[in-house]
Amino acid sequence: MELNQARVFVEPQQGMSYGQLLAMARTAEAAGFGAFFRSDHYLKMGDVSGLPGPTDAWITLAGLARDTERIRLGTLVTSATFRLPGPLAIAVAQVDEMSGGRVELGLGAGWYQAEHEAYGIPFPALGERFDRLEEQLEVITSLWAAPVGETVDVSGTHYPVQGSPGLPKPAQSPRPPILIGGGGKRRTPMLAARFADEFNLPFGSTDSFATQIERVNAACRTIDRDPGELCHSAALVACVGQTEAEFVERARRIGRAPDELRGAGICGLPDEVRAGIDRWTAAGADRIYFQLLDVDDLEHVALLAEIISAG
Repeated sequence: MELNQARVFVEPQQGMSYGQLLAMARTAEAAGFGAFFRSDHYLKMGDVSGLPGPTDAWITLAGLARDTERIRLGTLVTSATFRLPGPLAIAVAQVDEMSGGRVELGLGAGWYQAEHEAYGIPFPALGERFDRLEEQLEVITSLWAAPVGETVDVSGTHYPVQGSPGLPKPAQSPRPPILIGGGGKRRTPMLAARFADEFNLPFGSTDSFATQIERVNAACRTIDRDPGELCHSAALVACVGQTEAEFVERARRIGRAPDELRGAGICGLPDEVRAGIDRWTAAGADRIYFQLLDVDDLEHVALLAEIISAG
């Protein structure tokens, strides 16, 4: 795998200030990674303090758009329950312009009920969340695709749009790449086939990845879309050491057992990491999002880049 197909992925809701985000994004950029992505959550998970508290994904990406130069930026993934599609289309287009055309939009149905309860965000049943996600994708892509000077109407149960100017337009043409992910057997593959440029499966096995990719490819064929048009990616926890002692210490700092990490992601010593990347590319992964959980370990970012480049 080329380094420009490797992406750094962080979880700021676990406790990460903008300064820490920026330091890691700049380190990833200097190391040669292709992209820096963040989760979109408002509440910590597990036994961590969460301090200094959550950050808003698109506000921080706007800052990173101005404070970085080359690296691509995006969400894995924005929850459709958090935002209305019209304002989200405006925000993403603005951040795309601010970055010089380096933004990608990951969008999902939302799943973490506790964060919705913690911040007063409605959390519909799963079927309705997918209905809303589908309508959001329809609205956002329609607003971006409309020629300048023409208005947009989109019928829908949840987000009907009437007479929208569809402005502003993103810097990228025809639009920023859209990423859709997940393990759903029916609606997720169909939404990916209709709307996505990239399909992502987070934290699965190579077998589940290959199975889900075939579902997505089959969904593409049902609408006469070439499955080869989609990029396929995986998100995996990464924890790496030059020595066993270094790996064990990094595992300790993120509260994970070394043996558990070796079975759950791309973790261990350099040869193990390279072998893991080879397994995932053989399973069909065009790119990998490396989830880095120690937000202050910038040396870890540089080491991972060195290992990938040497592979």
